Amino acid sequence: MKIMNITDVEEFFKVIDSCKGKVELVSTEGDRINLKSKLSQFISIAQLLSPSIIDELEILAYEPEDVNTLIQYMMNGK
Repeated sequence: MKIMNITDVEEFFKVIDSCKGKVELVSTEGDRINLKSKLSQFISIAQLLSPSIIDELEILAYEPEDVNTLIQYMMNGK
């Protein structure tokens, strides 16, 4: 799933933290980074925050409930 136009990174990671299962960031090289890990979140933020808006991320959520949570975030910003 692609997440687009993330303007509030802190809120985005709150949504990730609320997910029940594993949520991974998929890099352009195909590597998968566990976004539920605080260390991974800090590393991701450091690398992704060159621009203040993240245009697009590809993430993978394993639980259907988490997919719905992320879709709601994309649609409503919550």
